Amino acid sequence: MKKIVILLFCLAFGLSAFAQEKPAGGSRIPSIELKTLEGDVMSTKEFYNGEHPFIVSLWATWCKPCIEELEAISLVYEEWADELGVKLYAVSIDDSRSASKVAPFVRAKGWDYIVLQDVNSDLKRALNVVDVPFLCIYNKNGELVWSHTSYAPGGEEEVYEVLKSLVKSE
Repeated sequence: MKKIVILLFCLAFGLSAFAQEKPAGGSRIPSIELKTLEGDVMSTKEFYNGEHPFIVSLWATWCKPCIEELEAISLVYEEWADELGVKLYAVSIDDSRSASKVAPFVRAKGWDYIVLQDVNSDLKRALNVVDVPFLCIYNKNGELVWSHTSYAPGGEEEVYEVLKSLVKSE
């Protein structure tokens, strides 16, 4: 019996150590300085979109699901922007060794997003992100309302539905 209790305790503790905590709903994006693709500095405090929600997506050039998600969203992004006024900040977490690949990669993809670089993983750490892709939606007041990790084909539809209901309720 003792062995079972100890085993269950170790299992519960071990699983909680691997669980990814997401920012609490209503929390604001932490103030972090990121680099633009041109090398300028932009603070996350500038992630404001007037009376409309905004999306923050953490991704990397080496992450296939990240690319799939951003590619899927790029197909509908113009419509989302027109209909819902949404803006997307795609924040690359590529480190200093691969950061130079981000700008050519983004240009080749033709993404209309605001693409930034978190070379030191400051935003990633501040948001307690373990795995990418990590996408979160903030309301017009800059408060977190929804987030998720990973991507499966069609996942952009869930993002759209969340955005639609958010815009309708605001």
